[in-house]
Amino acid sequence: MKKTKNIFIILIGIIIIIAGIIMTVIKGFNFDIRYEGGKRLEITIGKKFENSEIEEIAKQEIGTDVLVQKIEIYEDAVTISAKDITEEQKNNIVTKINEKYGTELTEENSQIIIVPHARLRDLAKPYILPFIITTVIILVYMMIRYYKLHIVKVLAKTLGIVLLWQVLLFSVISITRIPIGRLTIPMVLTIYILSFVYCTSKFEKQLAETKISEEKK
Repeated sequence: MKKTKNIFIILIGIIIIIAGIIMTVIKGFNFDIRYEGGKRLEITIGKKFENSEIEEIAKQEIGTDVLVQKIEIYEDAVTISAKDITEEQKNNIVTKINEKYGTELTEENSQIIIVPHARLRDLAKPYILPFIITTVIILVYMMIRYYKLHIVKVLAKTLGIVLLWQVLLFSVISITRIPIGRLTIPMVLTIYILSFVYCTSKFEKQLAETKISEEKK
């Protein structure tokens, strides 16, 4: 029964990975609007404002898929990010902001900036070295802790499980079209930690069984 269950889990995992690879090749990953690329409209309003009010104006002109953020220390400027922003839409937004806040904004107070599409490796780059250092430290600890279980087997199983769980995670992200964004790294880190916890629990059980076996002998 347990063997059948394990085979079923393995088959499900293989199907998810294959489907994730196919989806990634066909459509790529779905990026959050912050990283998807497009255009960003920067407007210096010159006075404090409510984010929700600017967002409402932006959605009226551009659509629902927009990101509005306050910038500058005094929170008197705003950025509006979207896939595309035309000059007409920019002018309409500026006009409505003038009407809303009684300002007299002109072209000098606003500009459209083209934002390039972010690459997954660029987002991961700041975290690669810390991940490598952490992984090496953990693996050295596990080699010392579980040397009785054969070092090569411990390393192979641990690295295999860590990599497999990450591949499964990105396959699920690709299939479900979860946006690559701020939550991606925390998700990766969570799975990373859980994979080591899983390996440790398995090795601890095997180590305990080995000690019992040695005591019997």
